[in-house]
Amino acid sequence: MKHTTQHLFTLLALTASLGGILTACVPVIIGGAVVGTAMVASDRRTSGAQLEDEGIELRAASRLQEALGDRLHVNVTSYNRRVLLTGEVPAAQDKQSAEQIVSKVDNVESVVNELMVAGNSNISDRSSDALITGKVKAGLVDAKDLFANAFKVVTERGAVYMMGRVTQREADRATEVARSTSGVKKVVRVFEFISEDELRGMMPKPAPGAAKN
Repeated sequence: MKHTTQHLFTLLALTASLGGILTACVPVIIGGAVVGTAMVASDRRTSGAQLEDEGIELRAASRLQEALGDRLHVNVTSYNRRVLLTGEVPAAQDKQSAEQIVSKVDNVESVVNELMVAGNSNISDRSSDALITGKVKAGLVDAKDLFANAFKVVTERGAVYMMGRVTQREADRATEVARSTSGVKKVVRVFEFISEDELRGMMPKPAPGAAKN
């Protein structure tokens, strides 16, 4: 079991690090993941919302690039039509402009603007953030009382941002996991809360005649 967990962590960390390296030279970074059959089945968004989130991230990144150019390092992460902006901008006016641009993208319901007025992070910073994201995701997988696919994790300069449709219990547990991860400076919760009854309604129903343990 220990070997399996270590292997999973290694895969997650390498995947996150590779993603950070591949996008390091791009001024506007898109935070979405590919929507596959397994993810659609286990994600708490509808398949339509997942596709819309993908489109929001692409359109927002493109418009930011067109309007503000290469001066910014902005991560665009959409979850259930709620957009999180993280990264760095050179001036407060740029921060406001970025939010206004993204808020006008089709299907965006709200924007959480966590952009910092600071110089752009470097490759080392982004590699460290990618590693932290991988470790937090591995911790969520190891937590037997959580569904890891219910969470989206973004890290910026050691600050971990967590998104998802979760119960208060799940949010508190996931926050505990993230805060106990080495390298994490703070945890910012950008959750959409659901009730325990709503969660039970999302659980797959056993097939008729399925054997009981």
